[in-house]
Amino acid sequence: MRASPHHIVITNPPVGAVRPLTPCNVRWVRTDRILARLEQEPERASNRDVPRMSRTRKALFGSALGFYAAVVLAVFVSDRLILLDWQVMLFRPYKQWPELHAALDYFVVLGQRGPTAVLVAAWLGWRSWRQRTLRPMLALGAALLLLNSTVGAVKYGLGRLGPHYATTVGADEMFAGGDIFPSGHTANAVVTWGILAYLATTPRARRVLSVVAAGFALGVGATTVYLGTHWVSDVLLGWIAGLLVLLALPWCEPAIAAANTWLLDSRDRLKQGRGLAPLPFPIPPLPPVAVSPEAPSARAAASPAGHTAGAPEPASAHEPAPSARPAPAGEPVPAVTGGRSPAAGRSAEQPRPYHPARPHLTRSERTPVTPTGSRRPQPPAERAPRAAPVAPAGRRGHTSG
Repeated sequence: MRASPHHIVITNPPVGAVRPLTPCNVRWVRTDRILARLEQEPERASNRDVPRMSRTRKALFGSALGFYAAVVLAVFVSDRLILLDWQVMLFRPYKQWPELHAALDYFVVLGQRGPTAVLVAAWLGWRSWRQRTLRPMLALGAALLLLNSTVGAVKYGLGRLGPHYATTVGADEMFAGGDIFPSGHTANAVVTWGILAYLATTPRARRVLSVVAAGFALGVGATTVYLGTHWVSDVLLGWIAGLLVLLALPWCEPAIAAANTWLLDSRDRLKQGRGLAPLPFPIPPLPPVAVSPEAPSARAAASPAGHTAGAPEPASAHEPAPSARPAPAGEPVPAVTGGRSPAAGRSAEQPRPYHPARPHLTRSERTPVTPTGSRRPQPPAERAPRAAPVAPAGRRGHTSG
């Protein structure tokens, strides 16, 4: 099978006997698009599709704001919504289906502000790095700021008690020191998961993320009612409060763009300022030095007697005599004739011979050196063998008779 870059071959699992690898049972998965998603874009994106406050969005915002006021007013003046709250609370869903209690205790965490903000911030941080812009992180910060300020103000302003702390059956439990109206879990689920759809760059991704965010928001709201921590009216107002924050985000886009530009420019100035600081005083340039080439006659006059310009220099001018250097062990010492080294007769074109490196001796074989000389006894000098034995002095010239 031919090799193709950025492709992975995945074989379908065989149904019966193992069949050979053929194009019919091979599914090609392109990985070049996946790897391209992990790379940073070459330039800072300045033409992103920033949502505008269109006429449709303004109409939706006005409708949601009117519904928000209607729910708050219904809790004060209407008995039907309060009756629904108490009926669901006395029904106690967590006792009707106790097998769901353990799983929904974990699912409701998807509406808590801390864990969900960390997850979404990690994803948007990667998107900010890849797109070379801080807009995703700044949009998340603006949405959470609007959510905390609006929902928190209404919560502590109305002071409604939760179902577990209700004291009078059929009462609205308003201005009693509580902080559960509207539902913070529900509003936070709408904003934190809905910001992903708000920042999506393609229509398909926006539609998919909108469905995911709606599912999380509806599930978290229903879970709080199941657990008995919120009234039904709390969840309704929480959904609307989160939707109002998302619809109002386009009004914050000019401030987000200005903050993004200022932060990126500050980062660029900081990077430029990390270079070498200028010296407090200027350094004058050094005057140029004129170098005149030496005449050949001057070099010849300066050379020692008997040495011509074309002849090679004696070896004694650059290196000591060969006899002064200790010869390595096991190598013969070159003979010196007439006080000149063998390299003196070589031509200038031939390179000088390089002596082999000396063998490295171990520490036990080295001779310790002291100011008075070596302390190790030197071996006796070898004597030249005699050609013939020398006769005794008294018998010289005596011949046998």
